[in-house]
Amino acid sequence: MHRFLPLFLLMYFIGFSQDENPSYAGRALDFLQAYNNSNYKSIFDMFDVNMKRALPYEETIDFFSQTVKRPMGEIEDMQFLEIKNGGHIYRTRFNKAVTDIFFNLNAANQISGLYIYPPKPFDVPRIERNSTLMQLPFNNEWFVFWGGTTEEDNYHVAYENQKFAFDLVRVVNGKTFSGDAERNENYFAFGQEIVAPCKAQVVEIIDGVKDNVPGVVNSFDLTGNTVVLRTDDDEFLVLAHLKENSIVVEEGQEVNAGEVLAQCGNSGNSSEPHLHLSLQNTQDMANAIGGKLYFDSILVNGETHRDYLPKKGEYISNSN
Repeated sequence: MHRFLPLFLLMYFIGFSQDENPSYAGRALDFLQAYNNSNYKSIFDMFDVNMKRALPYEETIDFFSQTVKRPMGEIEDMQFLEIKNGGHIYRTRFNKAVTDIFFNLNAANQISGLYIYPPKPFDVPRIERNSTLMQLPFNNEWFVFWGGTTEEDNYHVAYENQKFAFDLVRVVNGKTFSGDAERNENYFAFGQEIVAPCKAQVVEIIDGVKDNVPGVVNSFDLTGNTVVLRTDDDEFLVLAHLKENSIVVEEGQEVNAGEVLAQCGNSGNSSEPHLHLSLQNTQDMANAIGGKLYFDSILVNGETHRDYLPKKGEYISNSN
């Protein structure tokens, strides 16, 4: 499974605090000047090799000129907020918008990761775990590829907006596919029914994203085809990487536990067919804080567990 790449890409900076790294300050100032002068080649030249692959030169120009500058304008200032996950976060004021921005530098002072997303309110309510009773969102046995509360078991833990999320696959005889590994249809998860894990309302749908050839990811439509549910307790569930044109529910629709939502796919930032499942405190994933997702009664490696949070390496299915 591939980690989520930047939802958007950008950068920021101005002003020092005792916690700011001078290398970040200098590189950020270079970026700010290049961005405001529409010198996007200079921005591209600041990227490391992986960033250049994720956002090639022509796409860099299009992204910063059309996706960022056209709606938001030039950067006026940046205020340092915190150091997190090895990078710096800044509240960045554009002419027409305010964002929170995170970026990383490598040892060579190259930009290795940039994220731009709506600012999180300082008093945003967090969600420790679900209060709604949940069942697993499928009707057969799946395997937890990423899951748990430690980074060793679950890389999502390092990312606040998808903290404690699961990546789930189907495994038969120790493999996730049979035959040609470049065909989605050969993966046991592909096309499997994904069902509602509880009574909820459909509040957001993303559809029409093509399924990837396995091994090739779409780093711009990150969640791919997606269904977002809201429970009666204002908990939000994200079910992502669904199969193109397989979603059978509509925004605003009320669904019951076990009701079919879509089929598992390989869309978005996904390297092979799997289901991304997460609990969060708001509808917008870019502005969310993740919470722990426990299931009421499930089989874990063949044994019944109640109120259980699955972890990496376990085979899980509903107990009834």
